[in-house]
Amino acid sequence: MASRPRPTLADVARIAAVSPATVSRALSRPDLVDTDTRTRILRCAAEVGYIPAGAARALVSGRSMTIGAVVPTLDHAIFAKAIQAMQTRLAAAGYYLILAAHEYSPAEERRALEGLLSRGVDGLVLVGADRAAETKAFLAACGVPVVLLWSFDESFDGIGFDNKRAGRLAAEHLLDLGHRRFGVISGILRNNDRAQLRIAGIRKALGERNIELPAAHLVETHFSFIGGSAGFTQLAKLAQPPSALICGNDILAAGALLAARSQGMQVPRDISIIGIDDLEISSQLDPPLTTIHLPTVELGQQAADHLLARIARRERPRHTVLQIALVARASTGVAPG
Repeated sequence: MASRPRPTLADVARIAAVSPATVSRALSRPDLVDTDTRTRILRCAAEVGYIPAGAARALVSGRSMTIGAVVPTLDHAIFAKAIQAMQTRLAAAGYYLILAAHEYSPAEERRALEGLLSRGVDGLVLVGADRAAETKAFLAACGVPVVLLWSFDESFDGIGFDNKRAGRLAAEHLLDLGHRRFGVISGILRNNDRAQLRIAGIRKALGERNIELPAAHLVETHFSFIGGSAGFTQLAKLAQPPSALICGNDILAAGALLAARSQGMQVPRDISIIGIDDLEISSQLDPPLTTIHLPTVELGQQAADHLLARIARRERPRHTVLQIALVARASTGVAPG
């Protein structure tokens, strides 16, 4: 039985009632074709089973239609939410996302970046600004647009949050409730400028009320439920345990909250707990978790829009600071006594 001829670009053009040149633009330069026409062309291409030759298309357009993203870990809902929003936006423009994780290792991040660039990605997305000078120089010379997420570096484009303010908002909320004995459970601070800035914001807010955060009251641990639980247990053994606990993210806060309840404590009567992120699960905990809302879906969408604009050589603000806000729920209350 003779094999069926492979569908051609001309076949797609005929069915979509457009010129072959328009089909070519829709597949190689989707930003140059209006949304309705591009959607019709993609639908027709799918119907006939047309698959463009990626290498040939890249040679013609000068683009691979891929974006590389390197995140600290895939085992964290906050990163997954932003990456999903970015992927959806990029796919609508005809781009594919290649994802890598470095598990907070600068060496692994550098290897991932080199691997992505060797595959011809058209742009790069990275998380945070804390990296070696050699890696920054490498990125500056890589020849493709680079955008940092979650925080900022003057050398690169960035979309993120004021992480120092996030820590400050959490501390000020608890201070206004009358708390003076504080504990903090943070992710590992090394190679993590987001966590470092949140701690700086907490210390600043406490210092303005003449309150110190002793070294023993700051626990560094892995971003996990178990890490939050272990951190709470460590702080609960202090001679003067905290009445208020600030956690570097909602996962740590949820682990701490569950540990407090397992030890017979009532939240917030015995201890107030606050997180940072505002994950979907946070409003469903018992009691619902007070947190700092970070608009991570918007972060992912803006990252995609920013890179697409840079690739098309359109102007964009170098830095975009997204708004954050306190979400007060039932896990925080007035200080005991």
